[in-house]
Amino acid sequence: MDVTYSELLLRQQRYHRSGVTLTAKYRLEALEELKKVVKRNEPEILAALQQDLGKSPFESYLSEVGMFYDEVNLMLRKLRSWMKPRRAAIAMGNLPASGKIYPEPYGAVLIFSAWNYPFGLAMSPLIGAIAAGNCVVLKPSELSPATARIISRIINELFLPEYIAVCEGGPEIGESLLRERFDLVFFTGSTAVGKKVYQLAAANLTPVVLELGGKSPCIVDSDAAVELAAKRICWGKFLNAGQTCVAPDYLLVHQKIKDRFVQALLRCIRESFGENPRESRDFPRIVNERHFDRLTALLNEGNILCGGETDRAHKYIAPTVIDNITPECRIMTEEIFGPILPLVEFEDFDAALDFVNSREKPLALYYFSKSKQKQQIIVERTSSGGVCINETIVHLANPSMPFGGVGSSGIGAYHGEHSFRTFSHHKPVMRKPNLPDMPLRYPPYHDWKMKLLRLIFR
Repeated sequence: MDVTYSELLLRQQRYHRSGVTLTAKYRLEALEELKKVVKRNEPEILAALQQDLGKSPFESYLSEVGMFYDEVNLMLRKLRSWMKPRRAAIAMGNLPASGKIYPEPYGAVLIFSAWNYPFGLAMSPLIGAIAAGNCVVLKPSELSPATARIISRIINELFLPEYIAVCEGGPEIGESLLRERFDLVFFTGSTAVGKKVYQLAAANLTPVVLELGGKSPCIVDSDAAVELAAKRICWGKFLNAGQTCVAPDYLLVHQKIKDRFVQALLRCIRESFGENPRESRDFPRIVNERHFDRLTALLNEGNILCGGETDRAHKYIAPTVIDNITPECRIMTEEIFGPILPLVEFEDFDAALDFVNSREKPLALYYFSKSKQKQQIIVERTSSGGVCINETIVHLANPSMPFGGVGSSGIGAYHGEHSFRTFSHHKPVMRKPNLPDMPLRYPPYHDWKMKLLRLIFR
């Protein structure tokens, strides 16, 4: 980049202040062009995802490219209506007057995307930022370099840098960007890095959206549909080799069905990836050696029921299920983010609830049961970013529903209208005529004014 980050931000602020991004026409045209350029570069995007993570084209399209189209198409259909000011009620003491809430762009925003879904997690917040009328600096993850390059190329091909710019590089680039006074920071990544982002942004009192992770529990109760639960958990856990922020991180399985469920789960793994998943075209690889080494260190605890095979040269870790795990094990104290699934047995529903509630609030919680009553208890008596009943992961594929964390799993939410709202400041505007001008609020404050005031606010 030929300019400093300060100069880039200054250019974007000037571009935003010119008012060019304020119209629906400008935003819709930008989204249409983004959709077209992604369509043209689809083969290169799928190839980059395969190069970075070993993803099959089907999995990449399902979990990233297809979701991009879903999100951008919704924004194209609904943006004009979302941009309209909303009427707001006026308190009696302010009458006569009218009130409206105007969604306005923050200005110049900074987006950090993550390496595990490097295309989707860059494009989804970008769509929201464009729709809300912002200028954007996008920082893709350096851990997925092939995808970062294709994102940089298509954005640079399409947009002026004073409108949307891509800054590639490592953590030092991110820290330099965070020292600038952006109007909003949107970060997707680990909780540890999220805390650093929060600290650096706080120096400028910059509002922050944090999409983090955590240990998402998956409870399989005694009355669950065992075969279906095993199939859906197998898919959700081993999608992207477990490198998904909402992947089931650990299983709580009722003792009555544990043996039957384990057999069904192991059968699903074989049916999905064959007797040797290393040879499967549908099983991705670990992103790099550092994460590979971290994950293999977690294989030293408990009893491995299946998997456990590793190949550092090819960053391969087999789909692995581990039994005889205690809450104190390392694998139960840090987010796994890989194809390793620990299993903990429980006897009592309330004990499973207590186990989940004694830990940090997760990004997702999964519960498998036929009991409507227990399903409702899960919804009401636990706190998590989102809940899926008798399913895993797919709740985030609904643009009409917010996706985000709570507590240590994140701050704020996005997708669909929630993206538009997240990247907008909602400005209240009250209009009042010159007459009548009630004398009540002006000094001197006589006794009759106090009596009338009490009547108004009784």
